[in-house]
Amino acid sequence: MPITKEQITEQLRKVNDPELHRDLVTLNMVKKVGYCDGIVSLTIELTTPACPLKDKIKADIEAALHALGDEIKTINIEFTAQVQQSPQSKAAQNNPVPGVKNIIAVGAGKGGVGKSTIALNIAVGLARAGASVGLLDGDIYGPSMPTLLGLAGMELKGHNNRFIPFEVHGIKAMTIGVMVEPEKPLIWRGPMAHGAFRDLATRTEWGTLDYLVIDLPPGTGDVPLTMSQILPLTGAVVVCTPQKVAQDDARRAVRMFQQLDIEVLGVVENMSYFIGDDGKEYDIFGRGGAETMAQEMGVPFLGTVPINMALRRNSDAGDPTSNFTRDPKLCKELDAVVRNLAGQISVHDMNTQYLQPTISIT
Repeated sequence: MPITKEQITEQLRKVNDPELHRDLVTLNMVKKVGYCDGIVSLTIELTTPACPLKDKIKADIEAALHALGDEIKTINIEFTAQVQQSPQSKAAQNNPVPGVKNIIAVGAGKGGVGKSTIALNIAVGLARAGASVGLLDGDIYGPSMPTLLGLAGMELKGHNNRFIPFEVHGIKAMTIGVMVEPEKPLIWRGPMAHGAFRDLATRTEWGTLDYLVIDLPPGTGDVPLTMSQILPLTGAVVVCTPQKVAQDDARRAVRMFQQLDIEVLGVVENMSYFIGDDGKEYDIFGRGGAETMAQEMGVPFLGTVPINMALRRNSDAGDPTSNFTRDPKLCKELDAVVRNLAGQISVHDMNTQYLQPTISIT
């Protein structure tokens, strides 16, 4: 008796998304099923183009369909992706960025841990995977994105009293750093900081985005509070170097986001180790400290990024794209962080009930 499309669909009900723990049919990820003369043709829609477990999903599908018998000769799978809109964005009233599906804040308890570098490479990595991505330089005290993005000489443009973001390295970007002289100190009192961040976030013409990554200033002050009040955040990423003194401040950042009912999507250990000219790895700051902290606090660990000379050169040159094209080891480390984060966002969007962020001052 020949195999039918209905039988194939039933077999796909036995294949679970490894992160969402529900079957592909129930999740509406099966968009097309075709069968003719032993050839199965499928279209599977993933929840992110940066899906970290696509290869496992493919292998599980093949195993499930080959269980139907020897009549199945060839299985052709086309993967597409549709990023889900976060519950926060769906529920937000008077959403100031209605075209943005997910807003991801990247913060740290202290300065000097490479937070801006990680935020930038997350944005570029998501875009390289096929997502539409924006990057907001929310560090209004010390904006570094003009250098990291190579914006020198570019003119800020506007339309209808709104900012037009720069389109560089496959992403849309906005930073206050292009509005002031390079060496001018940005000295803000609380209300001024609030207004500056609000204008950058809500008066930029972001259009339709799968992800908007926000690089926050270090610490737990005015800007994160403002952000939680005006934007429907999907979640936050905390960047930390391995040593305990950095962990102490990163713990405060984690607790700040949790107190605001903002899910911590994960921790990134930056400057995790250094590879010398002899090829030996040196744990300058005590490798693994941030991962241990994440485990102790019950939040996901997204991955490590080493001290890398190429990363420093590319950052100074405003060329983040080269981080993904020239050094295979660096590319692998950054891609792992990006894909793990994308997976955590998908899990959040599918499973999380909306909670209105609150501020409690004691």
